[in-house]
Amino acid sequence: MTKENRKLRSMIITALFAAIIGVLAQITIPLPLVPITGQTLAIGLAATILGSRYGTLSAILYLIIGAVGVPVFAEFSGGLSVLFGTTGGYLVGFIPSTFLIGFYLEKTKYTVFHAVIANLIGMVVTLIFGTVWLKVAADLTWTAAITGGLTPFLIVGVIKAILAAWVGILIRKRLISAKLLFNLDSDIKQSA
Repeated sequence: MTKENRKLRSMIITALFAAIIGVLAQITIPLPLVPITGQTLAIGLAATILGSRYGTLSAILYLIIGAVGVPVFAEFSGGLSVLFGTTGGYLVGFIPSTFLIGFYLEKTKYTVFHAVIANLIGMVVTLIFGTVWLKVAADLTWTAAITGGLTPFLIVGVIKAILAAWVGILIRKRLISAKLLFNLDSDIKQSA
């Protein structure tokens, strides 16, 4: 496969995962301050399958699409008001979270064990960004921000991290063996 074909395939995969994040964002369990959504599961899948570079690009593309008003955020919302609203910290936290998940896997191994650790790290990063942002944007006390923006998501976050790790590694291996996804790690090293 030529370098141009690999680049085109990478761009298509990045866009596809941005769309997957948008679709899974619509799976929502409403809570008083911040809903539980499928976004973090999708972020974990993108990072686990694509790695740090393309996973992060898919998260950035997702945020750009939502920021310009396309209703891809939770509950079919979009626009800068969502991005800068009380839940915006979780959305912004997807960028470092996705990068760290992929980076950890690139520096260790693409195994379920390492993917679980990476996704747990990503979950914590997203929750920290979201909780701090929620505290500031909603003018809450730290206790209220932690109670409403962190605590309800810990157990569900662990479950989603494990699921993203297991499914992500399984899909990644199958896509690589079917030659539908090339080993992005070697591409990163070759292009550097």
